[in-house]
Amino acid sequence: MVPRIANKQVFGFIAVSAVLAALFFLRDHNWPPADPAVVEVVPDPVIPLARALVPQATGRRDDVATYGNEVVARMPRVRRDFETENDLYGYVQRLDPAIRASDPDATWMASRAYDYCAGFAAAPVNYTRDTDAITALGLRTSQAMAAARQRVSQRCARFAPQDRLFSAVLLKRTEAAQAGSLAAEAALAASGRPLSDDEAYLRGLVMRVRQSKDPEAYLALSPAMGIAASGKPELADQVAGTQLTELAWQLAACELGMDCGPDGALMTAYCANGGICSREQGQDFKRFVYDAAVPRQGAEVVEEMVASLLGDGRG
Repeated sequence: MVPRIANKQVFGFIAVSAVLAALFFLRDHNWPPADPAVVEVVPDPVIPLARALVPQATGRRDDVATYGNEVVARMPRVRRDFETENDLYGYVQRLDPAIRASDPDATWMASRAYDYCAGFAAAPVNYTRDTDAITALGLRTSQAMAAARQRVSQRCARFAPQDRLFSAVLLKRTEAAQAGSLAAEAALAASGRPLSDDEAYLRGLVMRVRQSKDPEAYLALSPAMGIAASGKPELADQVAGTQLTELAWQLAACELGMDCGPDGALMTAYCANGGICSREQGQDFKRFVYDAAVPRQGAEVVEEMVASLLGDGRG
C-alpha cells in the first residue's frame, strides 16, 4: 500500500506530472521551436507543506554555489546568509533590529525566509509523513525530492504553526516595498498585489527592475513576465508574455549573482515543492534548464532573451 500523501500534495503531484510529461515530450521532439512548453516556477516555496520535527540546525552551508564565478561570494551579507545559514529562524531574529529600523533589504530577505519556510511550518508531522511517502514512491526523482524537502526541514526547524508564516510573507513584503525594496515591490506585482493598478505603473516597474540589475528583483518579477504578461500592450516591447520569458528572467537573475547552485533556494523550490528535480547530482539551475526544460531549438531563443535582459533595458 502506498503511504498516504496529504490531499493538497496529491493535486500538486498530478499537476506536476502532467506538466513534466508535456515538457519532456516537447524537448525530445524539438517542438515548438520558438515557444516550447516550460514549467512555471515561483522563486520561493508556495505549495502548502508541513513542518518536520528535526533538531535545531546550526552553522552554514559550506558548498556555497558560485555559478561558475565568484558572484555569490560577493553578495551583500544579508542576502548571502539567506542562502548559507542552516537556521533560518535564527537568521530572521538577527535581522530584527534592521527590520525595526525599516531597512528595505533586511525586511525583504525576512520575507524570503518566511516564504521558504511557510509551507513547512504549517503542519510539522504531515511534512515528515509526506516526505516519507515521496521516498516510498520510488520514482526517478524521489530521492532528490526527499533530499530537498529534508534540506527545507532542517533550515526551517525552529519555525512553528503559530508563526503564521503565510500571512507574514505578505506583511513583510508590503513593509519592504513601502521602505523602498524594489524586489519586494516586484514580488507584490507578480503575486497580483501591485502597489498601483495603473498600466503605466507595471511598465515603469519593469524598466526600474531592468535598470537596477538587482538579481533579487529580477527573480521576484519573473512570474509576472511569463504567460501572465501575455496580451499586455504596455509590455509588448519587453521580454515578456511567453512560456520561455519567465525562465529567461530567472536565468538573468543567476547571471547577475543569484545563488542558482544545486542547493540554492531556487533549485530547492523547484524540487521540494514541485518534484521538478535534476537527475544529475550537483547540476545548477542554468545547466538544468538547458538540459531538461528547453528543447535544443529553443536554447538560442532563451540565450538571446537573457542577453537582452542583461543589456540596456530597452527590450
